[in-house]
Amino acid sequence: MHASETLLNTLRRPGVLPGSEGGVELIETHISWVLLAGEHAWKLKKPLDLGFLDFSTPARRREACEAELRLNRRTVPEIYEAVVAVRGSPEAPRLDGGGEPFDWLLRMRRFDQAGLFSRLLDEGRLAPALFDRLARHVAAFHAAAAVALPGGAFGDAAAVHAPVRQNFAQMREHLDPGVHADLLAMLARVEAWAEAQYAALAPVFAVRLAEGRVRECHGDLHLGNLVVLDGEPRLFDAIEFSAELRWTDVVADVAFLVMDLQARGRAALGWRFLNAWLERCGDYAGLRVLPYYLSYRAMVRAKIAAIRASQLDGAERSESVDECRRYLALAEAQRALGAPALLVACGVAGAGKTSQSQALVEAGGVIRVRADVERKRLAGLAAEATSGSGLGGGLYTPEATARTYARLAVLARVVLEAGRPVLVDATFLKRAQRAAFAGLAQELGVPFAILAFDAPEDVLRARVRARLAAGGDASEADEAVLEAQLRSREGFAAEELARVLPIDTRPVPDWRSLLPALSRLWPGAPRTDGRLTSN
Repeated sequence: MHASETLLNTLRRPGVLPGSEGGVELIETHISWVLLAGEHAWKLKKPLDLGFLDFSTPARRREACEAELRLNRRTVPEIYEAVVAVRGSPEAPRLDGGGEPFDWLLRMRRFDQAGLFSRLLDEGRLAPALFDRLARHVAAFHAAAAVALPGGAFGDAAAVHAPVRQNFAQMREHLDPGVHADLLAMLARVEAWAEAQYAALAPVFAVRLAEGRVRECHGDLHLGNLVVLDGEPRLFDAIEFSAELRWTDVVADVAFLVMDLQARGRAALGWRFLNAWLERCGDYAGLRVLPYYLSYRAMVRAKIAAIRASQLDGAERSESVDECRRYLALAEAQRALGAPALLVACGVAGAGKTSQSQALVEAGGVIRVRADVERKRLAGLAAEATSGSGLGGGLYTPEATARTYARLAVLARVVLEAGRPVLVDATFLKRAQRAAFAGLAQELGVPFAILAFDAPEDVLRARVRARLAAGGDASEADEAVLEAQLRSREGFAAEELARVLPIDTRPVPDWRSLLPALSRLWPGAPRTDGRLTSN
C-alpha cells in the first residue's frame, strides 16, 4: 500500500483530523480524496502521474495544493483557507509541531452541497435571475485575472488547437470501427469542421491574444463548480494541475457553462448567462470563436464518455456510449449557427424593451445590445453607475446619442458577422435612426424587423418611477425624460410599417402568439415550444 493510502486510512479515523470526533466522510475523485470532518474539508492529492498532471511526489503535491489555494482564493477566499503540512508518519500523522513534512493537505471550509448549481438545476430550484448575478461575478473575475502576453506559451493558434486535435486522437483510441461506425462518422465530421475553423480563426486567435482576452481563467466552469453562498453565485474548484487548460480565452471559459446547459436541455439559461456576461464585459467580438469553443467543450465530455465506455461492460457500457453520442451530436450541432437577423427593439422609457424581450433573447439564442449600457461604456462608466447627466446634457447630448447609435451599429455588425441574430435595444425615436439599421441589414443581406414596444402612458410613468426607486438599472430615464420622448418620437413611415411588429406590454407579451408574425419578418425566429415566457 502506498504511503498516501495509509495516510488516508489513518485520517479517516475519528479524532485524527480536527473536528472529526463525530466521524469522517470520504469523497473520492479521480485525482484526490476529500475528507469531510466537522466544519472543514481536507483534500489529499493522490500520488499520480497521468501525463497531464503530476502529483507523484510530496513536493509536487505541495505545489498543487498551493496553486489550488491561490487560484480559488480569487473567487471564494472564505472557503479555501490554507495548505497544511502533515508531519510524523502515515500511521501517526500530525498537523502541527516540528519535524519534516511528508505530505500536504488543502484545508477548506465546508459549504452546503444543496447550494450547488448542478443540484439546484436537478431539483428545479435554480432561479434564472441567478445567472445574471453569476455573469457579473464571472466578468469581474475575468477582468481581474492575469493576462497572457503574445509570444508566451498560451493563446496563440497552435496552443489553442493542440488540445482540440488531441481530443480527436484520444477518442479514436477508444472507439471500435466494427461497433461504433456511427460515432466515428460523427467524429470525422466534427474534426473536419474543427480543422476548417482553426484555419479560418488563426488570425482571430492572434488578435484575441494581443487584446488581452487570454487570461488565467477558471478552466472548469460548469454547473458542478458553481455554488450559491450567502445568496450570491460563486466559482470554485478552478483547475490547478494544468496551466494549459487554465490559461485560455475568456470565451472558452464561459463556453463550458453554456455547453453544459445545452447538454442538460437548458440552452435558454445559457443564452441568458452569455448575454448578461457580454453586457458586462462588452466582448461581443468573442462571439466569432464561441462555436469553436462550444464544440471543443462538448468533445471533451464525449471523449470522457468514450473512455468510460471502454472500461465498462453491459448496460453501463451502453449508457456511456449513448452519452458519448449525445455529446458528439452537441459538438456537431455547433456547426449550424442560428439564423442571423437584425431586430431593433424600439419604444420610450418604461415600454419594456429589455424586460419583455428576455424570453425571445433566451429562446432564440439572440444577442442583445443595449443603448443604456453602451452609452455608459463609451463614457468609461459601469452599466449601473449614475452619470448625473440631466435631460439633454452630459451623456444625453445629441452628440453623445449619435455616438451611441454608431456604437450600436458597430456591435450589431460584429454579432451578425459572427452568425448570430442581434436585438438592438434603444428608443429609436427617429425615423433616421431606424433607417440606418434597416440599411445595415440590407447591406449584410439579413432579415430586418422593428419590435415596437409600447404601453399606456400611466403604465409607462409607473414603471419609470418604480425602476428609479429600485436602482441598479442602466437606464437613468425619469418622468421628465419620458415626457420629452413622448413629445419627440416620430411615427412609423409608410415604408417602415411592413417591418413593424407592435408589442403591447401592458400585459406580459404572449410570445407564443407573436411568433407567427415575427417569423414572417424573420424566417429563422424560434418556433413555439411552450417555454417562451418572460421572467
